Amino acid sequence: MTPAPEGMGDRRMEAEGELSMARLALDDGERQHAAEHIANALVCDPTLPDAHELLTVLTARSKDRLDLFPVEQPAFLGAVVARAHVLAADGEHDEALGLLVSAQCHQPAGRWADVPWVLDGALATRVPPDDLCALAARLLRVLPDPIPRDMRPGVQPYLSLVRNSAGLWPEHAGILWVTSVLSRRMELWDEALDTALRSEKAAPSLQASVAVAYAYRSMKRWAEAERAFLRALEHDPGNAAVETDIAELLATSGRAEDGLVWVERVLEREPHQENAFPTACGMRFARDGDVRHLIDLADHLREHPDNSHAEGVLTSWSQRRFWLGPVPAPSESVVNVLSQVLEAEEKPSGGTLTVSAPEPPSALLAFKRSLADFTLTIDGVPDPDPRSPVPDVFAAGPVRSIGRRVWDYEGTEARPSAAPPSPEAARALQDIAQEGWPHLLAAYDHAVRLSGLPLDDLLGVLVHPPAPLKDDAATWPEWIRSVQAWACLGIAHHRADQPWAASDRRAVLIDLAYGPEDWVTETALLGLVATAWVTPDTRADVAELVGWRFIAAMEASRTRPVTLLESLALLTLATPEMNPDVRALASRVLTPDDGDEPPRATGEIKPRWWRRVVPRRRRGGS
Repeated sequence: MTPAPEGMGDRRMEAEGELSMARLALDDGERQHAAEHIANALVCDPTLPDAHELLTVLTARSKDRLDLFPVEQPAFLGAVVARAHVLAADGEHDEALGLLVSAQCHQPAGRWADVPWVLDGALATRVPPDDLCALAARLLRVLPDPIPRDMRPGVQPYLSLVRNSAGLWPEHAGILWVTSVLSRRMELWDEALDTALRSEKAAPSLQASVAVAYAYRSMKRWAEAERAFLRALEHDPGNAAVETDIAELLATSGRAEDGLVWVERVLEREPHQENAFPTACGMRFARDGDVRHLIDLADHLREHPDNSHAEGVLTSWSQRRFWLGPVPAPSESVVNVLSQVLEAEEKPSGGTLTVSAPEPPSALLAFKRSLADFTLTIDGVPDPDPRSPVPDVFAAGPVRSIGRRVWDYEGTEARPSAAPPSPEAARALQDIAQEGWPHLLAAYDHAVRLSGLPLDDLLGVLVHPPAPLKDDAATWPEWIRSVQAWACLGIAHHRADQPWAASDRRAVLIDLAYGPEDWVTETALLGLVATAWVTPDTRADVAELVGWRFIAAMEASRTRPVTLLESLALLTLATPEMNPDVRALASRVLTPDDGDEPPRATGEIKPRWWRRVVPRRRRGGS
């Protein structure tokens, strides 16, 4: 189906406008034009009584009324809906309902079935239960679980219909099953359980037992759900999907190790089984927090992009870890002050804020964009100097020089060294920065939209971010971080035809990551990490680059605060093939041992690997 035409303004008004055009066309005898306008009106407002009334007037005058609404592929959505109503008026309820289900599958939130002939309780007597089961099964394949609240008004008529059918056919296991599944997705737990148990009693089956298990699981009745799943396996021993469901149920109910036994059993038979392998990866990650399990899952998803379960598991766990999903909020003092000022009942009209040491220029930029009438002053500069590129203060790693900088300093004041982006680039970043990403594979793939922008524009937008579409002062810190994250993901696509080791994209991301301490440091590392997730042959190189940049931050934290430290630790833990000792230190930064202070507070680096990796520290060129 081609999508319905999008318009501006109230959809009811659009529908009424289409009906006005339809009446004029009908008065002129132009039945086909009238049909097209009525179809448009039904797309704008499927429940509008005047649209249904005019459709009746049109078709009453037409012997070839079905020809007015052709549904050859690709069919227009409005024609499909209008033809369904015409068929229903002719008594062809099976075919009519099938067309509405097709429309619902195309736009699940639409209220296509919220019309009198579907809501009529007698419809259940006109559609055989087997046919209704087949239609409901089609619908269930596209409906989310659970169904979002804003989608439920469009689904409610189907639930009422299958309920009525179940009342007419109380021993029909199939109609009881679809009623259970649909009501469960509408979060009607008691009804879901009742109809599932009746379905299982009417005709014991794998399908019915699984429906019972799902209903119990939704109600958090774990033991009863487990017993129902075990009954399902009696109908189909070795069913990998059910065994995986049992594993997930046990993990959810606090028996993760028992759950792993179930999926490991499946994987012994089939090492990359489409249900068990993603679940096992998620459960292993939950057990030890090692990102390699999610990397394994990401590699599996790249090879099997249609595995929706793998997509769901990767998304679920990525959304619980900063940088894999959400971008972490900033922690600088200027951002904290900004929040306090904006939350105050009486907001000061201006003032002076003194910061003890230079903070990331992007944080200061966010403060200035939000509170332009405040003045910022810097008290002093600590050692090592956060204004200097990393090689100037920590030259033991793989990077010896920096070619590009987006910030330059005049004393303690940071100024952009990149020119502002073009209006087209600013708009592109403004659009994409409103979005998050489900996981890093998706972030990398989505950023290909920026691959056509010139490199200078992507650099420029890092320090000249466009304004958020909703100009709210409180959004500036998070907005700038989102813009910078997407810009660096875009840089990761720059001249992607170049071999990685000598590529411009690698060189630019290194320059940004190892330049003056800034939020851009984090997002440049994000660009490197995302590349490593997608391209396995870059992983060893990226792990070294990210690991050494984190080590540099740790070294600096021995004598001064590093506001980026926890964020860099998170990026380190997100990096494939990271050195285990570096991983251990990153974990310790995020979760210090009980009774132990973080390394930057004690001035000591306790793990023994530190002296192996960093044989000599340099201070001020000494």
